[in-house]
Amino acid sequence: MTVAPPVSIVIPVRNEIAAIGSSIASCLAQQYDGALEVVVADGMSEDGTREVVAGMAATDARVRLVDNPQRRTPSALNRAIAASSGEVIVRCDANAELPQGYVARAVDRLLATGAANVGGIQRAVGTTTMGRAVAMAMSSPLGVGDARFRYGGRPGPVDTVYLGVFRRTAIERVGLFDETLARNQDYELNYRLRTAGETVWFDPDLEVRYLPRQTLRRLARQYFDYGAGKLRMLRRFPGSLRWRQLAPPALVAGLAGSAVAVAAGWRPAAIVPVGYLVMLAGGAAHQAITRRDIAALLFPAAVATMHLAWGAGFLAALAGANPQPSPR
Repeated sequence: MTVAPPVSIVIPVRNEIAAIGSSIASCLAQQYDGALEVVVADGMSEDGTREVVAGMAATDARVRLVDNPQRRTPSALNRAIAASSGEVIVRCDANAELPQGYVARAVDRLLATGAANVGGIQRAVGTTTMGRAVAMAMSSPLGVGDARFRYGGRPGPVDTVYLGVFRRTAIERVGLFDETLARNQDYELNYRLRTAGETVWFDPDLEVRYLPRQTLRRLARQYFDYGAGKLRMLRRFPGSLRWRQLAPPALVAGLAGSAVAVAAGWRPAAIVPVGYLVMLAGGAAHQAITRRDIAALLFPAAVATMHLAWGAGFLAALAGANPQPSPR
């Protein structure tokens, strides 16, 4: 790659009229020495998202709009990449905003490390009381395990990162995003990169603002889809399994088993739900002390929703229920 390789920022979107304008604006505001373009792949939005993107494209030649009739994230990413020309592919989501200096820093790390993909922290920020509780849960080891991209850590090689800044040649060599996976397509691509001998690099100085789901219902749907999608990916690549991925289904099975045991008269089995509630209460207390936010009272509900929905989705897929992902 050249000193300042041309960059293509790709954004998959469907019905995100409230967020897409800010997302594109954050991309266009990047101060970068090389050429930069933004390619938005729209899944046939019906809420005015297409009109917003088309309007921005009409006033700035760096913005392009392409169609994604499949209405799935991986197909959107692949269509955007196919329509782009940059040597470096920067993924950005419609509900994320790239901070100033993000592209320049990421490309610098890509060159310095020789990695195929560089990424950083997903900084969840809620806009309501429940949304802030969800953000706390998504930034806590209790909620998400040992995933460094959720809450930080030392720079270095990792399994996966949030979003990602890729060398085009590397992802084209392994086959881009798998369009059969409605969820976990980023983790799956990073796994193929790593098995091909490439490096996925985590840099905690790369931080992207992310707007999480603001209601428990939407959060549950999201994490149910994640759990089901993870099982499909693990069937294809069993070697990608990590301990944190078994914790939610084990929790769901344990709670169901204890409920049956207690109903049958074996009261000691109640230690499973009681222990889980104590752990959630401890996590809420920690959040209340460190964050000083009333949303910490809802932290247990957010964490439990994530755990139970993810575990239920995983087990439903394991049982052959073939749950379909909800459209964005």
